[in-house]
Amino acid sequence: MSKIQETEVRWGILGVGNVCEVKSAPAMNLAPNSKIVAVMRRSEVKVKDYAQRHGIEKWYTSANELINDVETNAIYIATPPNAHLELAKLAAAAGKPVYVEKPMARTHAECLEMIEVCEKAGVPLYVAYYRRELPHFLKIKELIDSGALGEIRTVHINLKQKLDASLITKVETNWRVDPKLAGGGYFFDLASHQLDLMDFFFGRISHAQGFAANQAGAYEAEDIVAGSFVFESGVLGTGNWCFSSSANAEIDETTIFGSKGTIQFETFGKGEFTLITDEKGIENFNFTLPKHIQEPLIKTIVGDLLGSETCKSTGISGARTNWVMDQLVKQKV
Repeated sequence: MSKIQETEVRWGILGVGNVCEVKSAPAMNLAPNSKIVAVMRRSEVKVKDYAQRHGIEKWYTSANELINDVETNAIYIATPPNAHLELAKLAAAAGKPVYVEKPMARTHAECLEMIEVCEKAGVPLYVAYYRRELPHFLKIKELIDSGALGEIRTVHINLKQKLDASLITKVETNWRVDPKLAGGGYFFDLASHQLDLMDFFFGRISHAQGFAANQAGAYEAEDIVAGSFVFESGVLGTGNWCFSSSANAEIDETTIFGSKGTIQFETFGKGEFTLITDEKGIENFNFTLPKHIQEPLIKTIVGDLLGSETCKSTGISGARTNWVMDQLVKQKV
């Protein structure tokens, strides 16, 4: 059964910034029975430029006008997180399905409100955790579920990046380290992908606790987080995130330990991972990633709206990730 009473998804996009250049929006014109019909940004110069470069006829500087454009029947919210809740309310009130960038909102409470308004309006809510549909992560999920690692014991996330002053001072990226706009710092921006993957691999995290600090003092948000978490399935996990390390200490490594083997991968790297098992030793897997990285997920959203498949990244799963992040940064030191 379809979730829109039409045969085509016609997207209206709110906030056509950097993520809409290559990662997401172009894929909406590549998915079957899907196209972009209108875009919005507060700057008339920038939104007009985007529309012209991407061959989109309609553009707006008002979110209300785009949402109420009768030609659009689905809304993609690509703004910073502080606007997600209010824009989701407007889209839901107009009866239009919502696809929202990650993190889903600034707090778990905001996520719950988004879920509530969309459920009351009877519209689907999806979140841009697109790694759930990338080929190497689907293969890892398959290996876990098939028992290739035996019983999963524990998982460890280690992400460290150097402090990059040029990124902090750029107007276009500064929102990522402003808690009023983003909910937190780069932890909320990047660790949200990692924690959502954990939810995808192992199910819901039932307990989480951690510590957060601002050690470098380069901006208002936390720049280091360490914590532990427990899944309903019994798997245990830890995470260590630092965004003010030295350049030679940069690392992006997640390791899954099972009773029969281990998987190691980068969340933000190429489509590669290593499987080490007692039976076969070391096996390396390499997958080609799509040019428009959100394309596989967007195709499932279109299919879900038209009734042909199910999307794995919803408001329900996205809210769980926000809950975990809230717990991990609760204790400030």
